[in-house]
Amino acid sequence: MLATAERCAHGVRGEAGDSAVVAARNLSLQYPTNEGPVHALSGVNLDIRRGEFITLIGPSGCGKTTLLRLMADLEVPTSGSIAVNGKTPRDARSERSYGFVFQAPALFPWRTAIDNVMLPLEIIGMKKAERRARARSALTTVGLADFENKFPWQLSGGMQQRVSIARAMGFSPTILLMDEPFGALDEITRDNLNLHLSALWTASDLTVVFVTHSIPEAVFLSSRIVVMSPRPGQILKVIESDLPRVRGLAVRNDPRFQELSVRVRDALQAAHSYE
Repeated sequence: MLATAERCAHGVRGEAGDSAVVAARNLSLQYPTNEGPVHALSGVNLDIRRGEFITLIGPSGCGKTTLLRLMADLEVPTSGSIAVNGKTPRDARSERSYGFVFQAPALFPWRTAIDNVMLPLEIIGMKKAERRARARSALTTVGLADFENKFPWQLSGGMQQRVSIARAMGFSPTILLMDEPFGALDEITRDNLNLHLSALWTASDLTVVFVTHSIPEAVFLSSRIVVMSPRPGQILKVIESDLPRVRGLAVRNDPRFQELSVRVRDALQAAHSYE
C-alpha cells in the first residue's frame, strides 16, 4: 500500500514548525486592476522543510508562480507573513539564500555559457578568478563542463535551460526556486532534464520548490506535492511520496508511482469544484 499522507486544509504545516526553511502564515495577495482587485492567494499556510523537493501544482492562474515570487521577494503580500530561512524574503535575497530559475532561460546571446553563468557574480563584484571557478563548478554540476565556451545559439533548448540552472547555482544557494522551467521543452528533453534535476537534488542538501502543470513530472521529482485551488489560490491538499529518493525513469512503472499520479489527478479534479 502506498504510504502517502494527504492533508486537506487551507493551512498545512510540516514537521519543522518554526524551523522550516520556508514558512508561510495566512499569506494572501491581491493585485489592483482597473476592474477591481484580483485575489491571487488567500490564507496560504505552508512549511517547507530543509532538503525537501516540493512541487506546486494546480489549474492555470491558481497562484503557483505568485507563491514562488513571494518566496523570492519579487512580490509583497497583502496580508499574512512569509519567512525564508527564518528571515524576511528581502533579507534572504540579500544573503543570496536562493537561486531562481525562470520559465525561459533568458541568456544573453553574445555571452558564452560560462559568461552567462558568471554574470550575476560579476554584478555583485566577485573577483574574476572566483566567479570563473564557481561558474565552472556549476556547469559541471549540470553536465555542461564541455560546453562552457559555446554561445546560446549553439546549444539545444534543454542545454540552455541547464545553463540557466547553473546560473542560479552560482551563488551556492540552499534553496532553488523553479518556475515551470521545462514546460516549453519536448517530452524527451523534459525527461532528461528531470533526471538531471533529480540527480542534482539527490546529491545535495538543496531544498527545491518547483512549479509545474505536469502530473508525471510532479510525481517523478517530488517528496511532497502541494495541490492548489483555482484563484484565489489556496492549498487544498498535500500528497507525500514514499518513492525512493534516487529515481530513474523506470520508477514510472512502479505501482506506487501510478497510485500517486491518480491521487494527484483526483485532487486536481476536486480543485475544479472550487471554481
